[in-house]
Amino acid sequence: MNLAVLGAGAWGTALAVSTAARHPTRLWARDAKQAARMRSTRRNERYLKDVVLPPDLQITSDVSTALAHAEGGLVIIATPMAGLAEMLRGVPPGGPGVLWLCKGFQEGTGWLGHEVARHVCPGARVGVLSGPSFAIEVARGQPTALVAASADAELCEQAVQALHSDSLRIYTSGDPVGVEVGGAVKNVLAIATGIADGMQLGLNARAALITRGLAEMTRLGVALGARPETFMGLSGLGDLVLTATGDLSRNRTVGLLLAQGQPLSQILRELGHVAEGVYTAPMVLRRAHKHAVEMPITQAVVSVLDGSLTPAQALEQLMGRGARPET
Repeated sequence: MNLAVLGAGAWGTALAVSTAARHPTRLWARDAKQAARMRSTRRNERYLKDVVLPPDLQITSDVSTALAHAEGGLVIIATPMAGLAEMLRGVPPGGPGVLWLCKGFQEGTGWLGHEVARHVCPGARVGVLSGPSFAIEVARGQPTALVAASADAELCEQAVQALHSDSLRIYTSGDPVGVEVGGAVKNVLAIATGIADGMQLGLNARAALITRGLAEMTRLGVALGARPETFMGLSGLGDLVLTATGDLSRNRTVGLLLAQGQPLSQILRELGHVAEGVYTAPMVLRRAHKHAVEMPITQAVVSVLDGSLTPAQALEQLMGRGARPET
């Protein structure tokens, strides 16, 4: 099966490395100079400098060439959420199935990926690939489990055929809404957990934040049409635990540095990678307000990010909430 991976960041490169040994894979990089360097050095120095790119992995900066390669196969979009609409517009009508890796709500519209696709390419065979996964571990071939979710069962099976391997286990789901909500909201909650850890609030506080954050995520997902059981799976609880506790998490790092008093602009400038939770948080809150869903942890994160509360004030606000039933 021919695969085209659009986006040569850490995640796109890692997935292309994973598939290149089993399927003809073409990786597209937006920057022609970056693509040329990757072809000559067989490394992605900016995002995965310690990983050697397989000799069979093709690299191009021509998106048309990448898409033509995937005819009859599968396109995997590995750009940030801000680039999803542009990539979807390039997929020809009636063309290959499309999965995206980006996690978040589109800035401005507040749309999830499936809503972007419905607007940009109605009728296309689309879905999302998500789950607890740090790119470097996928690139190294360390055991990882993901979920491919789509209303198109055939596309889910195609994802299994393309991606399932000895080191990468692919589950399927018919609930793309739930999978996308989990993948988006966990980034916001990881910022919250990073703030708590940076303030040295302890393991009790971390466990409480993750658990109550999962409740927030589930409430919003169900309000948007998701199945509640999805949030106990890989794209919900699994991805939340990884992103909120793993030292490789960019969103957790943002929270840790905010707790140290660093300005958000400086954090993002020095991070070098996109931390989707920063841009997703206000969109999550907007959708929550629209559906009358209570999300106090998300509200606290937004207030810290926009500077209206300090981390200490946000903690005081959360701890000052009245007692209530857990469910």
